[in-house]
Amino acid sequence: MKIKQISEHIWSVQSWILIPITVWLVADKQGLTLVDAGVSPMANGIVNEIERLGRGPLQRILLTHGHSDHTGALSKILKHHQVPIYAHEREIPYMEGDLPYPRRKKAQKTVEKHCVQPLDEMNGKFNPIGDLTPYFTPGHSPGHVVYFHEQDNILLSGDLFTSKKGALHRPMPMFTGDMAEAVRSAAIVDQLKPTRLEVCHGQSVFLPADQLSDYLKANTI
Repeated sequence: MKIKQISEHIWSVQSWILIPITVWLVADKQGLTLVDAGVSPMANGIVNEIERLGRGPLQRILLTHGHSDHTGALSKILKHHQVPIYAHEREIPYMEGDLPYPRRKKAQKTVEKHCVQPLDEMNGKFNPIGDLTPYFTPGHSPGHVVYFHEQDNILLSGDLFTSKKGALHRPMPMFTGDMAEAVRSAAIVDQLKPTRLEVCHGQSVFLPADQLSDYLKANTI
């Protein structure tokens, strides 16, 4: 497992299981927030890193979406840290196994019932949680969200994109419910203009808004 501090308040925790899988620990005055929970074999490494950082207790877990490679370590982490878990309200029926994800024949339960709480939304906007602000970016999954750290100017984008050699690429088609919608959701990069964008499957992308026009031309359906 590879641990890397990517900004003043954010650490990436990455494991390779055929492809890179990355989650993030974000420090604030109260403690730590975990963004996504990877796959089950990552659990011990994540728990150990929480202790090693010494930046306070784990306060919460935020999910970009409910696919199994983003929720797999949850149950093991919760044995050490009983904290609330948040995701978009629209995503919860899919991760709880009540609905099949788009383009899937069968529902798949990736979290226990009533384990996840909906993100706090008011007048169409999400309230910040810790030092992160969620933004709705559907397409890869119905309730996919990204999390923006304004002070560090970093966007934690989950599976909104993949990346190769520092370039934006579309999310993996096999696991994306609505690629056209996912590509439209990429507009959040132009809205926020982060200095650095982090993806689950790939490496960091710097100044992603500079690439957005070419990305949209290449991927608009």
